[in-house]
Amino acid sequence: MAGLNCGITIALLGVLLLNGALPPLGVEASEIAVPHGSGITVLIKPGTPTLPAKACYIVVFKKHVTTLSIKSGERTVFSFSCQDPENHFVVEIQKNIDCMSGPCPFGEVQLQPSPSVLPALNRTFIWDVKAHKSIGLELQFSKPRLRQIEPGESCPDGVTHSISGRIDTTMVRIGTFCSNGTVSRIKMQEGVKMALHLPWFHDRNISGFSIANRSSIKRLCIIESVFEGEGSATLMSANYPDGFPEDELMTWQFVIPGHLRASVSFLNFNNSNCEKKEERVEYYIPGSTTNPEVFKLEDKQPGNMAGNFNLSLQGCDQDAQSPGIFRLQFQVLVQHPQNESNKTYVVDLSDERAMSLTIEPKPIRLSRKFVPACYVCLETWFCNTTLTLTSGSKHKISFLCNDLTRLQMNAEKTISCTDRRYCHKKSYPLQLPVQLHNFSWKLLVPKDSLSLVLVPVQKLQQHTYERACNTSFRYLVASAVPSQDLYFGSFCSGGSIEQIQVKQNISVTLRTFAPSYQQDISRQGLTVSFRPYFTEEAVFTVTPDVKSKVYLRTPNWDRGLPSLASVSWNISVPRDQVACLTFLKERTGLVCQTGRAFMIIQEQRMRAEEIFSLEEVLPKPRFHHHSFWVNISNCSPVSGKQLDMLFWVLLSPRTTDMTVIIIAVVGGGALLMFALGLIICLVKKKKKKEINKGPAVGIYNGNVNTQMPMQSKKFQKRRKDNDSHVYAVIDDTMVYGHLLQDSNGSFVQPEVDTYRPFQGPTGDCPPSPPPIGFRAPTAKLTTDEPPPDIPPESESEPYTFSHPNKENVSNGNTDIPLLDAHKPAEPGE
Repeated sequence: MAGLNCGITIALLGVLLLNGALPPLGVEASEIAVPHGSGITVLIKPGTPTLPAKACYIVVFKKHVTTLSIKSGERTVFSFSCQDPENHFVVEIQKNIDCMSGPCPFGEVQLQPSPSVLPALNRTFIWDVKAHKSIGLELQFSKPRLRQIEPGESCPDGVTHSISGRIDTTMVRIGTFCSNGTVSRIKMQEGVKMALHLPWFHDRNISGFSIANRSSIKRLCIIESVFEGEGSATLMSANYPDGFPEDELMTWQFVIPGHLRASVSFLNFNNSNCEKKEERVEYYIPGSTTNPEVFKLEDKQPGNMAGNFNLSLQGCDQDAQSPGIFRLQFQVLVQHPQNESNKTYVVDLSDERAMSLTIEPKPIRLSRKFVPACYVCLETWFCNTTLTLTSGSKHKISFLCNDLTRLQMNAEKTISCTDRRYCHKKSYPLQLPVQLHNFSWKLLVPKDSLSLVLVPVQKLQQHTYERACNTSFRYLVASAVPSQDLYFGSFCSGGSIEQIQVKQNISVTLRTFAPSYQQDISRQGLTVSFRPYFTEEAVFTVTPDVKSKVYLRTPNWDRGLPSLASVSWNISVPRDQVACLTFLKERTGLVCQTGRAFMIIQEQRMRAEEIFSLEEVLPKPRFHHHSFWVNISNCSPVSGKQLDMLFWVLLSPRTTDMTVIIIAVVGGGALLMFALGLIICLVKKKKKKEINKGPAVGIYNGNVNTQMPMQSKKFQKRRKDNDSHVYAVIDDTMVYGHLLQDSNGSFVQPEVDTYRPFQGPTGDCPPSPPPIGFRAPTAKLTTDEPPPDIPPESESEPYTFSHPNKENVSNGNTDIPLLDAHKPAEPGE
């Protein structure tokens, strides 16, 4: 005993001397002893990433090292040169278990060495178990069970389980898991590698799992997921998101309480390139007489299942040159059976053509509490959160949903024209075949051949910030041309838009906002018809209401009118009204890169048009006494600039000064009496001369000098002294010529009109925008000049014509379709 004490004393003195010879250390020295034959290796190594601000080393026998390995049967004393080694180093404890040369140590797995003797570093315990192919190993996890996460995700408490299997010499990643889940057991064949990661501050001192011996499972692995109540679990195939091993089989077993129902939905999947066999999923469903139920990954998956069930994933023999990636991520939702679970509904679309009906959940706010999902089931088990029904047949559906108001129906119907001779001028009512949330009509026409016209039963209002739609439904009109992002606007009933003409394919979506739409929609409707092609993106026919402003804005609001696009508004003005046209901004802020952006305002009756550059100041509020056009044509703007224009039209009664009317009436009556009196006097005088002189003949004066005017001797009397200029017959024009004089005494000039550079007839056609390279001077209103009723003539247009042909003047009828002036009329038009 005395010798033993002496040995201890010498050892302590050696340690003291060693410590005295070392420089001051950052933390206290640690000692790790690994039992002999345990198969454990302790490795301290730099973490990832390391902090370069201050170097830190492991100090062992005066040496500074960055890596320290302690193997079975070794004992090592070490310390660190810094105060925060947890920011620089990690420790891995790996235990190799060979079940091929001897019996496996089954039972609860212990943490060795104990975490209490390890330095305060992030530590990872790894168990690598090797076994024969005929042996199945089972990892059993005590509560809390595991929850699978995607690679790269982190667990809230920092405790992570990584599990891998083995195929010959290849390791296969089964998955990464956190605590608080449903995974209770994982069975694997031919060995397993389990890694438990614990953060340096965590005080956990147990592994939380045990290893059991099982018979061969003849597949890669089996994962058991146990539900004790309502909830959901997201699971992934092996090696996810990388490819599932070739020609392998993986199974999930789900334990579901009898009073609950389970539904499966695939969140993400990919198929590989198969040379042999076929990739598939198989279900063993309780109560099914055809187990296993085989599905493709793209099929609708079973739902509303009562009791335990299995799901298996089967791979194929892949193409060696291009194998592809085979993977699957899915969700299992378990909840109480709903009131609608045992009801079956029949949706009859057998009489419909080119139509699809989609049932899906309404968007909801995220909540931390469990919210039962709504599933739509086709027939019995084919359930999903979204179900699409096609036309041409009847469908039997049921719901796994506690409240059907959480679902919405969206439908789309295609109306196309392939032969212009057949569908030209035909009309199609856009009617609802079912009650739903959204219904879309996709209207298709031959390219550059026909256009579309939408005519509502009640006039429409365009939804704007200044006057928002507050109805229970709206029509959303957008282009259906691929790669064209053009939104014409949102419209509701109760406005002034009588029709909308569009150039190409469009999509019209009826979107509902309140349950009352079912009553409101019965009083509303649209009719679509096919018309000859025109080049403008859209033409809106507007008849303003005398009681309120009409707000109108360009398509693609907040995103800008597309480059080189042209849009027109045909605005009608009643005879007893005057329209005030006002623009929201003085300037558009537009800067053109190529081409020019113009706005044309054209009076339809007077045929006078004005052209304004949209890069300059817009016109101030102006009054129109007759129907007029507003045409906006965009250029190719510079980056960051866009053309968005908002304007409104307000009608007011047309007023006339009564004093002017009275003066005009009195003056006109007096002038008429004077003219009648003069005519009577002239007639009497004429009759008197006829009685005195006989027949009315012209008097020829034979004394008129026929010689040159310079020979005055032949003509001695002056003109005022002879009667050579007097005739007995008076020209009627000289008698009534004074009637052509106005009140000021000047003669009234004949009516004239001004030639304008507009091609094609006016009134029924929108003004054609100038070409892109147009550089002619434009007539603009200055900011100080009040808006005239009739636009002045442009100095560049000097041609005038007297008395224009009345047949070319518009009669004010705006119901005729607006056709492009450059396109010839179709035969038979």
